[in-house]
Amino acid sequence: MASRCIAFIALLWELQFCVCREVTLPAGPLYRVAGFSLSLPCAVSGYEGPRTQDFEWYLYREDAGGRQIGVVSTRDAGFPYAPFQSRVQVGEVRVERDSGDKARLIIQRLRPDDQGRYECYTPSTDTRFLGNYSSSVVVKVIPDTLLITHSRILSGQPVIEGTELQLTCAASVQSDQHTHVSVTFGVRSSRGPESQGHNLREIISIDRELRVTPGRSGAYGKRCGDGEIAVEKRRGDGGRDLYALKMSALAPEDSGSYFCEAEQWIRDPDGKWERIAQRTMELGNLTVQPLADTLSVRLLPDGDVPLRPGAPLCLRCLVLGVGAWKRSALQVQWMRRGPEGEVEVEVARVDPDGVVVWADDLSRAGGGSVEKEAGGSFSLRLFSVRPADTGLYRCAVSVYAGRKTPAPESPATITQRSEWVTVSLKTEEVRVSASVGLPRRPLLKRGSTVALLCNISVQTTRASRVEVQWLQEQASKDAALSEDSRGRVLATLSYDGLTLIYSNGSSLSVDRVSAGCFRLRIFSAAEEDQGHYQCRAEVWAQDPRGGWYNTGAKAESETVHLYLYARVTDLLLVPLAIGVSSALFVGVLIIATVTCCFMNTLARQRSRIRK
Repeated sequence: MASRCIAFIALLWELQFCVCREVTLPAGPLYRVAGFSLSLPCAVSGYEGPRTQDFEWYLYREDAGGRQIGVVSTRDAGFPYAPFQSRVQVGEVRVERDSGDKARLIIQRLRPDDQGRYECYTPSTDTRFLGNYSSSVVVKVIPDTLLITHSRILSGQPVIEGTELQLTCAASVQSDQHTHVSVTFGVRSSRGPESQGHNLREIISIDRELRVTPGRSGAYGKRCGDGEIAVEKRRGDGGRDLYALKMSALAPEDSGSYFCEAEQWIRDPDGKWERIAQRTMELGNLTVQPLADTLSVRLLPDGDVPLRPGAPLCLRCLVLGVGAWKRSALQVQWMRRGPEGEVEVEVARVDPDGVVVWADDLSRAGGGSVEKEAGGSFSLRLFSVRPADTGLYRCAVSVYAGRKTPAPESPATITQRSEWVTVSLKTEEVRVSASVGLPRRPLLKRGSTVALLCNISVQTTRASRVEVQWLQEQASKDAALSEDSRGRVLATLSYDGLTLIYSNGSSLSVDRVSAGCFRLRIFSAAEEDQGHYQCRAEVWAQDPRGGWYNTGAKAESETVHLYLYARVTDLLLVPLAIGVSSALFVGVLIIATVTCCFMNTLARQRSRIRK
């Protein structure tokens, strides 16, 4: 009796600490959809023998009274029973290994009669029969009720870069089981370095937990983050869920064949989500034409535009090939380059937000306007053309495809410029001359008021005015003001009578003495006012509208030299100062000599008394 107890205890100890074979399958029941695949993973552990184990699969149908049906085996090609022989031969039913001790049963297309209890059996390679050698799970085959339809597809017509795209599809499922649906929009194209044929790219999706997920491509992720790509779900007619894809600005790389893919998901007893059905709907082909191929910018009128001073000028910038105007922001600029080939400068522009910006004070003076017209036309109007407005004009258009209000730092999709248009003026000849001089009078002295006169002669058939500038170059040498030197502007008397004084430490004034005579006065003239003086004249004419413009006619006078003599009081001051200084020096010298002699005599007298 004692020996039996010891043997029983030894057996329990061996069973507790020995390594036993164990076969595992997912927990059931598992619900799968007819017409779609089944994948059952089976794993074996705690075995002895080779690392590559064999697997055999059996099916116990509910209507077969517990009868065992061989499905497929890894070691015996003749293992399948009649219902599965042909399916195994064509590979519809097969075993795929994940490793030597892990394999999965694959049924590529489930049938309703594939429902039942599946057993995974592993033939023994152990020295002793310990553990379990099989495991089973129940598989329920449910009907395929996943439906997907479309309500908006592509027409096949090419669209221009920046156009908005909207596609919708509807997905629904009728099942007694609790399942979820996910929808993905994607495109197949031959573009991209990753593809050697058709490149399938997911654009955006709503997953089984209603989370919006951008495609794996980094470009789509950024565009989704910027709000350029979005998807929404809403309830449609008949209880179906509608899914809408919106792409606010198509790019050339968006060309391809678009599709909508719906997937049905179920959560297995082990908590893992499993896709049990999938259906794809083709939405059509799309070709996106680059703006560079379609955009055209033209400035009207073409060629040369000859005008007379004061005439109105209208330059119309015509923009074609942008696509949907409401979807893309534009910046339109009018640029001008002088007739001598000067640097190109901006005259005016319309920003993407519609704000008109002028490069000078033309708008404040009421001298021009910028308008947006129908049909992609933008016009620049100058009400009264002046000689300064002549030159070469063109317009530059920057397109922000699909962006109504682009950020200030965001680059334009494309910028295109028109051909040059020449604007010239037919002006009447204007002749002008200027001379400067000092009135005849006694010698000019420091501290007195100095007057310089500028005499100007203008020959023109129109009403005219003159703007006068006074310039000075201080005399550091005896040379006159050179032709290339402009000097320092002291004062200006504008054509409309406005006086501008540029302080040089002296008190100045300018005025008009007569029709052709202008005067510069220097009060309390000082030594620094000496130098070479010159006057410059510019002629302004009146246009038919009453406005004044600079004709470009200019004249510069010869230079006149201003020298100031010292006053009599200044001449007497020097000897007076020298005489006073000499008298003081002699007096101090005499006092010092007397004092020194007195001190010496006093010192000798004291020396005698001591002796």
